[in-house]
Amino acid sequence: MKKFLAFVLALAMVLALAACGGNSGAGNNSGNAGNGGDAAGSNDAGSTGGKTVTVGATPAPHAAILEVAKKLMEADGYTLDIKEFNDYVTPNTSLEDGSLDANYFQHVTYMNDFNDERGAHLVNAAGIHYEPLGLYGGKTASLADLADGAKIAVPNDATNEARALLLLEQEGLIKLKEGVGVSATKSDVEENPHNFEFVEMEARLTPTVLQDVDMAVVNGNYAIDAGLKIADALAVESAEGDAAEAYVNVIAVKEGNENDEGIQELIKCLKSDEVKSFIEETYEGAVVPLF
Repeated sequence: MKKFLAFVLALAMVLALAACGGNSGAGNNSGNAGNGGDAAGSNDAGSTGGKTVTVGATPAPHAAILEVAKKLMEADGYTLDIKEFNDYVTPNTSLEDGSLDANYFQHVTYMNDFNDERGAHLVNAAGIHYEPLGLYGGKTASLADLADGAKIAVPNDATNEARALLLLEQEGLIKLKEGVGVSATKSDVEENPHNFEFVEMEARLTPTVLQDVDMAVVNGNYAIDAGLKIADALAVESAEGDAAEAYVNVIAVKEGNENDEGIQELIKCLKSDEVKSFIEETYEGAVVPLF
């Protein structure tokens, strides 16, 4: 009897060990399947396969325009990461150091000047739009009513003062020395038959002094911020003139990256009919697409 009980107990232990071994094997197989599932998930979920393009921009109008392009890029399998900046230096230094893939906030002349001053290596990958200056009435409501000695506010930085003077020349109010173009300064005014007084100030301030001057030349972005409509301007910088070419707003990239796949995708979407329609309908001439 004792031998029989010992046999039964031994058999029970063998069966128990076999059962435990079977469960362990099943557990290992299940665990491997789970790991395989997780690995597959990590390859697919939330991944663009490296197709993320990081672009620096100032809020208006650049970031708003990029939001339209973002949806188009998503349809092509790209992620557009828009980083907003409120200054004109950081988006360029961030592009130079590789923190950004591109930026969209500046005109080509500013970019070239930045390269010269900072030793940077930024290039124009594509011209997208142009923001024309406008001449707005202040105490005087029309060009025909401008009296001798009228005060006209103009930006005081070299780039925008030249644009302002070219606009006044475009309207026949003054004449500049031949060939000065976008380098014009007040000293290049060759003819000023009505002795207009040019009141120089920071570009951002020009719309704020309209009540104090006869007229003011205002940059497009500052006009938008001040609620001025380009349709109300008495004169608008021509998109066919020297200024449009010199001050086209561009997609800037680090030299050598112009033909990268993501950059070309960004340019393609920015030059789409959808973006063109958005610009024209939203900004009503204050921002002019050049494509």
